[in-house]
Amino acid sequence: MATSWVPDIDPASDFSLANIPFGIISTPDDPTPHPAVAIGSYVLDLKVLAADADFTQLFPDTPSLPSALSQPTLNAFAALGRPTHRLVRSTLQDLLSSDTTRPSVLRDNEALRKAALLPQRAASMHLPMAIGDYTDFYAGYHHAHAVGVMFRGEANALQPNYLHLPVGYHGRASSVVVSGAPVRRPVGQILVDGKPVTGPSRKLDIELELGCFVARGNEMGARIGVREAEDECIFGYVLLNDWSARDVQTWEYVPLGPFNGKNFATTVSPWVVLADALEPFRAKGIENATELQGYLKGGREDGVFDIALEVDLTTAEGDTTTIGRTSSKNLIWSFPQMIAHHTLGGCPMRTGDLLGSGTISGPGGVGERGSLLEMTENGKKEVLLAGMDARTFLKDGDTVTIRGSCGPEGARVGFGECRGRIYSAVQG
Repeated sequence: MATSWVPDIDPASDFSLANIPFGIISTPDDPTPHPAVAIGSYVLDLKVLAADADFTQLFPDTPSLPSALSQPTLNAFAALGRPTHRLVRSTLQDLLSSDTTRPSVLRDNEALRKAALLPQRAASMHLPMAIGDYTDFYAGYHHAHAVGVMFRGEANALQPNYLHLPVGYHGRASSVVVSGAPVRRPVGQILVDGKPVTGPSRKLDIELELGCFVARGNEMGARIGVREAEDECIFGYVLLNDWSARDVQTWEYVPLGPFNGKNFATTVSPWVVLADALEPFRAKGIENATELQGYLKGGREDGVFDIALEVDLTTAEGDTTTIGRTSSKNLIWSFPQMIAHHTLGGCPMRTGDLLGSGTISGPGGVGERGSLLEMTENGKKEVLLAGMDARTFLKDGDTVTIRGSCGPEGARVGFGECRGRIYSAVQG
């Protein structure tokens, strides 16, 4: 197991040498957002590193890299393509390794090391990408089945199209926020005693999801195949909470689907875990016995990842309860299949586009479910919390934190936190 010379890396850290996730930071010395990677409890400032000639000469075939590593988002770096992502990540792993082959570039360059390697607490995190479009899918089979049973019964739990194509809806990119940003309880039309009224949502919920950022897209009118999506189009992954106002959603979604019940906030984790970092944790998704259309075939059998996911709910009083645990392998569609379907009619994908998996729930009981809607059977049962408290849906002051990681201690590949606190609705 490779180790790093960076001091005091906790073996349980999400940000081991095996990971090297990319994000956007600002610091007291440079308040303009710019790229960095995480290693242990530190950040490595890539803008500072990219200004050093010893570092840039390691990439003679990528003259645009210094500029890409100085931008306020990761879009320019993502657009360079997966071979470049792989090369930069592996080079950074070498520079940070105890057995580095280039000690003078960073480890033994005291001035550069002090300028570029900073405690995470000294950095502020920002949205990692400029997100032009956001599409949320519904690939969590157990969630789809449980919700279908709840509202339509066992016989009609899944809609007729569900096993034939990746179902999705277009979300609102402007309301995607980074972990830690406040979430305001939305106001909407809801039914009260059978009559529509306007007021704050009474059924504010979470959705435990995995998000995927697009590296390179396609021209309008062209398609992206499953294999092409896998090899060329995916930049990396984040945790995602698709906050949902269930009562607003229920009243408004017929006949065109989610709208105001979904567009008020979506939270993502700040560190993008590159596709290559998750390669060792590939897994087979949920088996689909349906004969697929040709454009959805040709992908890998191990098209998803076995990432251990958990959801914590912290009350305003400070009591924390883990209310859900599951794995990201509980998907019936892979992200390459989602991209292939998204572009089937020629829809152009662009660098920075965000795709959500849909709520991920496990096959077990309440503790494996990824939404309060499922845990409480739409408010019929309570989830018991620490501090003698309970919930059906979220209260103002509640904080929800999603975590995800894979791999053993000392070589953990994790995402950090995807966290948001609920604040009361704006009255007016």
